[in-house]
Amino acid sequence: MVLGLIASVGTVCGRRVPILRSVLRGHNTKEGEADLKRRLLQQAGKTLGEKEVLVADAGFALGDVLASGVKNFVVRVAQNFTARQNTLPEYRGKGRRPEFGKIVRPLARKREGKAIAASEPTSLLKWKHNGRTLRAHRFCGLVLKTDKPGGQSFDCVVIFDPLYKQPLVLATNLAVSAFVVWQRYRDRWAALALPLAAKVMLGSERSYVHGAESRFRLPELALLAGNVFSYVASGSEPISSGFWDRAARPTCGRLRRLLARQDFSLLPCQEGKRRKKNSVTAHLKTGIDAHRRKRAAPNRASTGN
Repeated sequence: MVLGLIASVGTVCGRRVPILRSVLRGHNTKEGEADLKRRLLQQAGKTLGEKEVLVADAGFALGDVLASGVKNFVVRVAQNFTARQNTLPEYRGKGRRPEFGKIVRPLARKREGKAIAASEPTSLLKWKHNGRTLRAHRFCGLVLKTDKPGGQSFDCVVIFDPLYKQPLVLATNLAVSAFVVWQRYRDRWAALALPLAAKVMLGSERSYVHGAESRFRLPELALLAGNVFSYVASGSEPISSGFWDRAARPTCGRLRRLLARQDFSLLPCQEGKRRKKNSVTAHLKTGIDAHRRKRAAPNRASTGN
């Protein structure tokens, strides 16, 4: 089942925690996935605050992000990404006057055995993180390769990290330093905790349904429950797994193990005595018999001589 998620990343007791904002349903086809991405960008553009930034991976095309009307964005682009300057080059006095800006290549490449050099960056920046030095090349005042000058402008930031073989190529319209752009993109990884908490910690990957509506409703409820579970765990005290766990962290896995040992029938009820619903369920089948399908009888058409 294909689902699109929009989450807000914030801090809870010093930990980066995503808060589920929207869940959109898609279809497991190429056209359905492309339509889901466009609807996600439109929904994000409507709900994004003035001081919020949309962070998306390379699966979202930069052209779709610009067309969606998102005010602030940081999007990862391909290694062979190219753009144009948002200004026309000077007229040389001969031939047709230029209509497009000069091509900008953030990274060098090879084509048909010939090396193509990278464009000169607008600015350079260096900083240190965990003992290693990161470099950033920034290219300012760009438009899409198919657009003429005067379109929606953005910047391209290329980050070289010695920990990785390939550099990180980002497109953004934020008027901030490359270090801030890099930090904003790193917050995207916090959203990956949503399916992890729902599938692994709550065990929804071992749950099965058969109805058309239930196939979407089960993962939606699991994502919501896992997100609430992670939020509660982040605001709780760290739970040690044993004497060996000297650096316990407030994770949803430790909270799940603690709750698994509790008998919820013995917990005090603050809202008064609970009423048991006397539902008649003895006539319902359970186990494999509850969803066993019977083979349909073949249609025997009568024939005449």
